[in-house]
Amino acid sequence: MRARLTAFQEAMRTLGWTIGGNVQMDVRWFGGSSERAEAHAREIAALGPDVIVANATVGIEAVLKTTRSVPTLFLIVGNPVGSGFVPSMSRPGGNVTGFSAFEPEIVGRWIQVLKEIAPDTRHVSVLSYPGYEFLWEKAEAAAAAMSVAATMMPAYNATEIEQVIATAAARPGGALIVLPAPMFSSNRELLARLAASHRLPAVYPFRYFVTAGGLMSYGFDTVDIFKRASGYVDRILRGEKPGDLPVQAPTKFELVINLKAARALGLNVSPAMLAQADEVIE
Repeated sequence: MRARLTAFQEAMRTLGWTIGGNVQMDVRWFGGSSERAEAHAREIAALGPDVIVANATVGIEAVLKTTRSVPTLFLIVGNPVGSGFVPSMSRPGGNVTGFSAFEPEIVGRWIQVLKEIAPDTRHVSVLSYPGYEFLWEKAEAAAAAMSVAATMMPAYNATEIEQVIATAAARPGGALIVLPAPMFSSNRELLARLAASHRLPAVYPFRYFVTAGGLMSYGFDTVDIFKRASGYVDRILRGEKPGDLPVQAPTKFELVINLKAARALGLNVSPAMLAQADEVIE
């Protein structure tokens, strides 16, 4: 997250905004906790900001519970229309716009890379969280097309994460998809460690799961989203209305593979798959 923040600050600087100079930036970290996010949202709103930037679904939910009068930009939100944050991607209207995250079709790609790296995969468990059900809608169809069974398994805390992984690993040909909920990001080291100990192939939504020891990730470049967000913040600070700025989708995706984790699981990564990877971690 700090790398994203640094990228945002640097991009703002190129647009003529100096943090601590001609613009003040107050930052709060909520670590995936909705209660903490709501408390921070109230603190930020009380400061009278010109624009609020909210990360993830939990972040924008907290802000919109607190204020709808402050121009607000959301980042990395999976289902902004379905969640009711904006009425339309092209014409968000109101005081909110931002950058969406995963489209449901990406589930098919997650299953595909699991089958490529672990050809014996026959059952995919999807670690889910409230608000991310829209990704499940495509999971069953995508799995069936590849002769793979799929089961959605919600988890709300670390204990339930452990239970899900143990259950997923017990299934013959089991593999795991981790959806992009902030709670899972906060527990990425636990997830990587449990998947390794249960010898469970897993695909994650972000690179930082792989640097924490996970097998592989396929998703958009989160740092790139924060860089692009600076352009919208710049336009809002210069007087444009958020509702006139269309919600933007990710444009840069990356496949990251951890060879050490693959070897520990007894998986041989093919030259073809290595060629597909944007980054290979030794």
